[in-house]
Amino acid sequence: MLIANNLTKIYGRFIAAENVSFKVGKGEVACFLGPNGAGKSTTMKMLVGFLAPTSGSASIAGYDMTKERINGSRSLGYLPENGPLYPDMTPESLLAFFAELRRIPPKARRSRINEVVELCELQSVFRRPLGRLSRGYRQRVGMAQALLHDPDVVIMDEPTAGLDPNQIQHVRDAIKRIGRAKTVLLSTHILQEVRAVATRVVFISDGRIAFDGAVDEFGKTTDDFDQRFKEITSRRIDRYLKKNVPQVN
Repeated sequence: MLIANNLTKIYGRFIAAENVSFKVGKGEVACFLGPNGAGKSTTMKMLVGFLAPTSGSASIAGYDMTKERINGSRSLGYLPENGPLYPDMTPESLLAFFAELRRIPPKARRSRINEVVELCELQSVFRRPLGRLSRGYRQRVGMAQALLHDPDVVIMDEPTAGLDPNQIQHVRDAIKRIGRAKTVLLSTHILQEVRAVATRVVFISDGRIAFDGAVDEFGKTTDDFDQRFKEITSRRIDRYLKKNVPQVN
């Protein structure tokens, strides 16, 4: 359902992503893991068609996002980090607005809105202005908006960043429910997030894929995850030092 094929993005002399390739199938929740500045957000933007790759391609539900972005977006739900919301609107009015933009048939709009409100647990704030909601609730509203048109593929960029422990748990529970029937790619640098929600790990470091496999292959315990993360990112630091720092004999 989601394919990255040798995605590369170059800015002048800086390579933000280099030959990034992986696939995520239906019913998988894949965590796109890596340190800050590793190329996660750049890759996510290329996957959703927001950013044109220097080379390579991305496809969503069979649509090439460099050539068929509009068709691909119909099968895609995207929650960017700090996704924009209109503070004067309520979840009710925002979802109604996006239902119209998504061209959901009028007879189906109310039932579809009710479904995502229940999934994201927004009943208690449904008619409250978004500007007065906590960050956790705003994040869940963004998730409801991304799911409103019932997409086959859902991509989320740092969905729990800045949330408190209770808010994180609510978002994690929603992600697990979504992942039962859809293809989910979740970008994060938080190791606990991976063990909590994912079936698969795709690790990017220094703009390149360093690991792609099942969660248990990456590590079976939190300590294993910490150690593996340190091992992979230390290679990145070593490459940087060899390339940029003169060696003393």
